[in-house]
Amino acid sequence: QLMSLSEAEVNEARLASNGYTSSSLDATINATSDGEAALADFIGTDDHALELVEDFHALAPMLAELDDRQRRIIHMRFVEELTQAQIGEHLGVSQMHVSRLLNRTLAKLREGMLTTN
Repeated sequence: QLMSLSEAEVNEARLASNGYTSSSLDATINATSDGEAALADFIGTDDHALELVEDFHALAPMLAELDDRQRRIIHMRFVEELTQAQIGEHLGVSQMHVSRLLNRTLAKLREGMLTTN
């Protein structure tokens, strides 16, 4: 009454004030049938997409070291999603030759990734 606020505004302010209270992530809560657990056990998860970012950064310099033909084959196969036969048509070689080139290139990249990790 002193501040000339309605009851709804006061209730909204009380609700909003809950946003300013914090608890420790180590605080125990009675949330399981087994007893107490830490608040941190219930929030947050591992983001596996971060591993992809790390892999990309490790792979990028290795891709840069490939010759133009190898990069072009990798691009056609994994970016344009062409089959080995389609790649062979573009390059004027057999599907079997593309398969060998692709296997050799991927083995080189795989080896590089294993030594950097």
